[in-house]
Amino acid sequence: MADATSPAHDLPAVVGVYGGGRMGAGIAHAFVSAGSQVVVVESSVDAADAARSRIAGSLAKAADRGTLGVAPEAARAAYRVTTDPGDLAEATLVVEAVPEDIDLKRHVFAAVEAAVPEATFATNTSSLSVDSIADALHRPERLIGLHFFNPVPVSDLVEVVVGPRTDPALVATARGWVEALGKTGITVTDAPGFASSRLGVAIALEAMRMLEEGVASAEDIDTAMVLGYRHPTGPLKTTDIVGLDVRLAIAEHLARELGPRFEPPQVLRDKVAAGELGRKTGKGFYDW
Repeated sequence: MADATSPAHDLPAVVGVYGGGRMGAGIAHAFVSAGSQVVVVESSVDAADAARSRIAGSLAKAADRGTLGVAPEAARAAYRVTTDPGDLAEATLVVEAVPEDIDLKRHVFAAVEAAVPEATFATNTSSLSVDSIADALHRPERLIGLHFFNPVPVSDLVEVVVGPRTDPALVATARGWVEALGKTGITVTDAPGFASSRLGVAIALEAMRMLEEGVASAEDIDTAMVLGYRHPTGPLKTTDIVGLDVRLAIAEHLARELGPRFEPPQVLRDKVAAGELGRKTGKGFYDW
């Protein structure tokens, strides 16, 4: 990896990303493209190899489209993938991007804080309590939510989620990072589902109920939202892209926190039980 020098726009010179799946790879891409050096930590050698390939492919596609913010050779030199949290030693910001399991996230942050105790931490959770995740830290005021959207490289929005113990000065700093990434930040309090997941899941669950009731086909329900409300993608196709299992987990969490209006429809439970998780398995509400 190249020498760590300060990139433009006051982004951290070295950023850690814990988790190299679809979201983690996209977050790594965004920081590399904006000029930061990035260290990605994965749980195993196989997962690290997959993350390395994922990031390389994403950067190559951006270079082909002319949307990469740095030269391709600079991008290739600006990231590395490892299985050792100790390799985060130079990172001043570490973004967690592991699955939506609060115990897993706490475990990750405990390990990361032990490796880089002076760093600032961000969680990419889409619905879990930032404050509950912060319980794993000795210095919970150093944690903020940075909820990126899939696919990260081309998505414009980042939710900056402020926990009750988050240092107020960190909020302005995080908004600056989001702006430096070329994205728009909105500031939300640490409430179940924040703003985007709560609204997005509510619409998607109602679309599923309409499908169950035979109101219209999946295609026509989605077309209603695309043409009638200018959504770029309908709620059922979006669910396929996000993953039906991910949507189910978020809905169950919101139902526990906010009540039965977020109870998952049976069609969602049935499809997840059948392994129809959306685009990643080739079948969800659509065939891919």
